[in-house]
Amino acid sequence: MSSSQLVAQDLRRSFRIGSRNIEVLRGVSLGVQEGEAVFLVGASGAGKTTLLYTLAGLERPEAGTVEFEGRKLYQGSAAAQAKLRNEKMGFVFQGYFLLPELTALENVTLPGMIGGRSNRDTAEASLRDVGLAERMHHLPAELSGGEQQRVAIARALTNDPDIIFADEPTGNLDSGTGDAVIDLLLNLARDRKKTLLVVTHDNRLASRGDRELRIVDGMLG
Repeated sequence: MSSSQLVAQDLRRSFRIGSRNIEVLRGVSLGVQEGEAVFLVGASGAGKTTLLYTLAGLERPEAGTVEFEGRKLYQGSAAAQAKLRNEKMGFVFQGYFLLPELTALENVTLPGMIGGRSNRDTAEASLRDVGLAERMHHLPAELSGGEQQRVAIARALTNDPDIIFADEPTGNLDSGTGDAVIDLLLNLARDRKKTLLVVTHDNRLASRGDRELRIVDGMLG
């Protein structure tokens, strides 16, 4: 796995619930190649979201390591880790996480502003790429669920990341809208040569990537 863009070795993570210790990740190792579209699939509670967050530098493992493009995540200052995520990674979540008082365009420009860059032109281009050229100046409440998720995808793309992490991106959408969102993610990732890592509980969607990884009881099956 040494040539992989993203490498995880023996990841372990547990949570305490009352007096019980729940092992969520039990020694997970994997490698993801640059430009690959990988779907993490598993039942609710299997550990797939915890694994995604750990691979993305958002949730520190109790044991094990994650390397992205040769750099160990969870090393260095919190500011350095945040800078890496801002510049190299894009994130799409089930709940969209759009700021309600900002327009679609303003939401998409946020990652660039956080990184100290003005990227209005890039943000507009990203919204056009997701089919929202006519909706840029609408507030989230004026958009459908599918449109809000498209805004979130445009936001994930606007800093030109190397990898996109998507956690149940169709979870709040009907099947037809969800299919369209997955189509969009796959097409944009392939057109822009981005690596894509998607968590889903939907086996039908998971079969559409380059590779499917199934997590069962905190281990890859």
